[in-house]
Amino acid sequence: MHINKKQSGFTLIELVMVIVILGILAAVALPKFVSLGADARIGVMKSVEGSMRSANAMIYAKAAAASLSGATGIITNNGVAINVAYGYAATATDLAAAMDLIPATDFTLAATTITHAGAVTPAGCLITYVPAAATTAPTYTLTSTGC
Repeated sequence: MHINKKQSGFTLIELVMVIVILGILAAVALPKFVSLGADARIGVMKSVEGSMRSANAMIYAKAAAASLSGATGIITNNGVAINVAYGYAATATDLAAAMDLIPATDFTLAATTITHAGAVTPAGCLITYVPAAATTAPTYTLTSTGC
């Protein structure tokens, strides 16, 4: 007597094919996900640059209202003293004092730069601030090669 048993399940070849297909999908999709972190940090630094410009415009307005258009001066913004040069923030640190960088631990401040501390190469993910001079407005230069 011959009894037909129907077996169910996947064959070894089917399982191997599924693993191969998943491997190919992962190899194609992984680089996209890896670059999203860099794109996000670049976006953050572009936003910080915009905030720097806006904060400096506010500082300039306060300095102009206080008749501070010379090489040095101090304004107060929300109880924080900010050094000004020709009506604009004297340093990147002064400018950051007028901004709300959250979380502050994501950024490293120096006299001429604001750096993204979480970047792959922090020295390549920064905004360089050159303060105003007697005849020139301040400049902001974004470097994003290391983000």
